[in-house]
Amino acid sequence: MELYEQLAQMARAGEELSLWQEFYFKFFQAFLANDRWLQYLEGVGTTLLVTALALALGILLGCVVAMIRVGHDQQRKGRKNPLLGAVNAVCQVYTTVIRGTPMMVQMLIMSMVIFSSSRNYTMVGVLTLGINSGAYVAEIIRGGLMAVDAGQREAGRSLGLGYITTMLFIIVPQAIRAVLPALGNEFIILLKDTSLITTIGGKELLYAAKGVINRTYEAMFPLLGTALVYLTLVLFFSWLLGKLERRLAQSDRG
Repeated sequence: MELYEQLAQMARAGEELSLWQEFYFKFFQAFLANDRWLQYLEGVGTTLLVTALALALGILLGCVVAMIRVGHDQQRKGRKNPLLGAVNAVCQVYTTVIRGTPMMVQMLIMSMVIFSSSRNYTMVGVLTLGINSGAYVAEIIRGGLMAVDAGQREAGRSLGLGYITTMLFIIVPQAIRAVLPALGNEFIILLKDTSLITTIGGKELLYAAKGVINRTYEAMFPLLGTALVYLTLVLFFSWLLGKLERRLAQSDRG
């Protein structure tokens, strides 16, 4: 701390700092001065919370949309349900629009148009990320549902189970098991996409870094530190995902 104060005085006096002095001064200023590391830590906590909430919303939306679309596609000829057809059309529009437009545009529409009166920008970001994720999760789960042997559905019906019951208790558990690695990848994508909510005022990791930049007028260390934190989190969750995939492969062989 004393060295930092000495270097700060030298900088204010216009004295030229050596390379290592400048490195130390900027590093200390970005992370340690005024306990600024706590801001980054709080930002990491918010980032993980936003990711978890958005993924939960995305999985919920994705499951509903996937079951509707699979149910529509598996209707028998001559027994088409018009209501299901209409809902399926809405689901198709939803997945097409969300997957066909940039996340940034969706974020701005949600914050500046739909929820223009809201000041809870972080939760607006959660909602946007969740809706966006739901479109991709829907296609992931739909692929998993379609991959389950059709005999499983017939077995459920032969036991007297209805379509919804068969899907919830027989088909969906098998499909989730098959697409779990893909859902893990979606979690990692969401983790990185949380940085976008800072554009609408959401308070996550990048927001904390921008706050430090605004006070120190130095961008290199806050941004490099933020990138390093994201990289560490991605590597950690990728490692966990790899362990999960190996565990599932071993249980399948068993």
